[in-house]
Amino acid sequence: MRFAFYTLRMNETVHSARKAPKRTNDPERTMAGIMTVATAEFAAKGLAGARIDAIADATHTSKRMIYYYYGSKEGLYLAVLEDAYRRIRATEAELHLADLSPVEALKALVGFTFDHHHSNQDFIRLVMNENIQRGSYLAQSKLIQELNVSAIQSIEALYKRGVKAGVFRKGLDPIDIHASISALTFFNVSNRYTFDLIFKRNGQTAKALAARRQSVIDMVLRFVSYSNLA
Repeated sequence: MRFAFYTLRMNETVHSARKAPKRTNDPERTMAGIMTVATAEFAAKGLAGARIDAIADATHTSKRMIYYYYGSKEGLYLAVLEDAYRRIRATEAELHLADLSPVEALKALVGFTFDHHHSNQDFIRLVMNENIQRGSYLAQSKLIQELNVSAIQSIEALYKRGVKAGVFRKGLDPIDIHASISALTFFNVSNRYTFDLIFKRNGQTAKALAARRQSVIDMVLRFVSYSNLA
């Protein structure tokens, strides 16, 4: 009897284990993990060199799952681009530039852009890779184009306030201001290795970065101002 009772309990335990619900997947968490790894993969190797196998292995998922979410390697690449632009514009919006004086707002915007690019160097590499593609994938994204329209509108509003206050000179194009900010903050990351090797310097020390950051802010202010504004 004891043996029969023990056997019955064991059978019940095995049966219950078989019926136990499996752990459900978390799609949002899975996609976030894929995006993080894919960003690094595309930034390091470009669209042509990136491998879905490597992304699947690093995220402990499958190629089939990645294709389920993004459709193709190119679809994943475009999603990575959109995510990168979405994040920089979302963080930029938190600066609340309209609450600052025109000069302080411009300082904050330039300083933020410099810091963002230094801290998010994969973003710079993604942009460089997309330029190799001649912007063909960015052109497919209405989201990225809309995000950058809002960025220009923010600069235009800031600039107009400065002109009205008499601290910024008239006749400048907000897109040109944006281009100047981008160029000066982009170069410090995109050319860091070649520039430092050619001129035998280390531009990535805390002291060098702080000095370069201030120089960039000063140059942009001088570009838009009637006089040197400290």
